[in-house]
Formats: sequence, structure tokens, C-alpha cells
Amino acid sequence: MPIDPKSPIEVTAFGWVPDFARGQVRDLRVRWALEELGMAYRTRLLMGARPASYYREQPWGQVPVFKEGPVELFECGAIALHIAEKDETLLPASEVGRKRAIAWLFAALNSIDGPAMAYVSAAFFHADQSWSAGASAAFGEQLAQRLARLGDWLGDKEWLEDRFTVGDLMMVATIRGPAILERAPDNVVAYVQRGEARPAFQRALAAQLADFASEPT
Repeated sequence: MPIDPKSPIEVTAFGWVPDFARGQVRDLRVRWALEELGMAYRTRLLMGARPASYYREQPWGQVPVFKEGPVELFECGAIALHIAEKDETLLPASEVGRKRAIAWLFAALNSIDGPAMAYVSAAFFHADQSWSAGASAAFGEQLAQRLARLGDWLGDKEWLEDRFTVGDLMMVATIRGPAILERAPDNVVAYVQRGEARPAFQRALAAQLADFASEPT
């Protein structure tokens, strides 16, 4: 769905980030969930220093924040789950299917995102530090082990369970960065490519990229 300035749903996002971060900021996950359900939304773009009031919406000043009437949420996983609960598009109707999908959402954020961010932080954001080489090697090995286990589970299946769910959405979004995928087995790379090929993902990505200004303010 196109961004609609009159939509009752508001998603906060950054108005500028460096080139390497474009397409990776976590409001993309919320936009993707909304696109899968065909729900329009509007964006509130943050530029420069956060206003003090924003820390009452998001304690760490991060994005996204999601607002829909009386509902105000932070953390992309909680927001994606809230969106998924609206119908069966991202959460199966069966109780078992729903709970499995939610388990994979938590797995992406707990079992994969932690090692992934530790590796990326050590190897790239702190590459000039004396401890970077040792830390990135250790974290990189842990990440590779987690991704190998994910590949073992996935096997030759298209998705983690018997259909695409919010668990797949969160997993693909978590591991799709090139620095992470270079440590993943081939079937996990192909899995991410299937997720990125979904029209809803492509619309979400295009919308996020279109919101970025060419220069910081």
C-alpha cells in the first residue's frame, strides 16, 4: 500500500542514515508487515537530535515507534506481532500454527539477532579497536554456528514451517545483511532471497529508501 498521510497508523523512521544502513533500519520490518496485510500507514521522520519527548515514546530513542489509535508500541518484534494478529496473513488460524510462528519470531530476535549484532559491531563498527579482531572472530564463529543450525532446520523447505508467517518475516529481516549472509549456508541464503522477492518486501524497501534525504540535517 502507498504511504497515506491520512492513515490512522503512524510509523516513526529516520529521515537520513548513512548509505551502508539504508535498507537495514528496523522500521523496514514494520513496513513489511503492514504491506503483507495491505495496510496503509504514514511516517513521522526523525532528523538530527531526538526531541526529549521522543524518549517517552521509545526509551532508547530508536525507531520504530508505532501508533494506531490508543495503541502505542516500540520494539519491531512487538509491533510486527501486533500487526500479524489482525488476520491470518502472517499468523495461521490454528493454535499450533500461530504459536510456532510466534516462536520463530522470538528465535529471530533472541537466538540470531544477538550474535549477529555482536559480530557486526565488533567487526565493522569497532574495527579500529585493538580487541576487534579477536572479538569478531569469536562472535563470527557463534553466528556461523547459529546459521548452520537454522540451515539444518530449513533443509529444502521453502519456509520455516508450512507457510510464510511473521516468524519468516522477522528471520529474513534479521539475517539479510551481506556481512551476516556470508557466514550462512546456501539454503539460508536462498531462503532470504525468497523473502526479499516477495512483493510486500519490495514495496516496504522502496518506501523506506524513498523517505531518506540525500544529506543529513
